[in-house]
Amino acid sequence: MIALLPFSPLEPGRLAARKRAKLLCTQINAIPVQLQKQRQPLYQQLFAAVSSAFIEPDFYCDYGSNIYLGENFFANHHCVMLDAAEIRIGARVLLGPAVHLYTTTHPIDPVARAAGAQLAAPVTIGDDCWIGGQTVVMPGVSIGARSVIGAGSVVTRDIAADSVASGNPCRVQRSL
Repeated sequence: MIALLPFSPLEPGRLAARKRAKLLCTQINAIPVQLQKQRQPLYQQLFAAVSSAFIEPDFYCDYGSNIYLGENFFANHHCVMLDAAEIRIGARVLLGPAVHLYTTTHPIDPVARAAGAQLAAPVTIGDDCWIGGQTVVMPGVSIGARSVIGAGSVVTRDIAADSVASGNPCRVQRSL
């Protein structure tokens, strides 16, 4: 597990960046599916890196500027990426409906939590992965290339490449 780094979500730069991302997400989500090419320039503005992507509405993220998408990325409906830290997704990755990628969490200590502190750690998904619907990937997790994560999983630990994993908590069921 990568160390969680503290930050304040109320810093003026972070507030402005989230506002910008929310506006771009709203614009992306409003474009009808048959006009997919109109979304591409907005993807270029929102994400740190993207070559080719198809993202079904509704899509939401915190900043966008910390999201790196590999070629031929696909996300089904209702994808959420909380990107206070980097989210790096490889080429040809498929996300099922309602997949959530979280780099953000809150302190366990109630005093720190009440003070508004948040914590973040990056999420990485390797090339050629398929993440089943309603899966949640927690902060600091890496999923190795060519892995498949079963629907409804909560991924709390790294998953090695070439694995089939599922469950809550997510566990490797077998190797490919």
